[in-house]
Amino acid sequence: MSFLANLLGLGRDPRRDLAPLWHATVELGRDPYFYAECGVADTVEGRFDMVTAALALVLLRMEREPELVEPSVRLTELFVDDMDGQLRESGVGDVVVGKHLGRLMSVMGGRLGAYRDNLAAERELEDAVTRNVSLSEGGSPACVARRLREIAARLDRTEGADLLEGRIAR
Repeated sequence: MSFLANLLGLGRDPRRDLAPLWHATVELGRDPYFYAECGVADTVEGRFDMVTAALALVLLRMEREPELVEPSVRLTELFVDDMDGQLRESGVGDVVVGKHLGRLMSVMGGRLGAYRDNLAAERELEDAVTRNVSLSEGGSPACVARRLREIAARLDRTEGADLLEGRIAR
């Protein structure tokens, strides 16, 4: 928080408390296994696909505990802030950043729904991966789906307080 914000009494940004969870979420999405073993395209699009998949799994875990719902909103805000920074860094101008962010949030919402609806069903999750993940030639939606289920199981084993601290069970 800036000096001016503190001076005006706006206080500490509560999103800062979720930075460890955001970093852990990005780490899940950047797991080298997805790219080396499953054949996810190691491109901007492929990495975005996997970070949004990891974020969807984290948000799905958070929505099951009432005390984690409000922090899930702040985690989503961190995602938006990060995407805003990435867009600006890649040269997208101020005039169209909002439009791009709107599109990215729509994509994130669609993926959240796809993974929520299909995580438990093997074939359906593979289909969701096929629709939502950029794969290299020979990439395996089944491999990605298996790894996503493993991550979801780890998240299920993670206590709420640990999750908020970015400590995800192994």
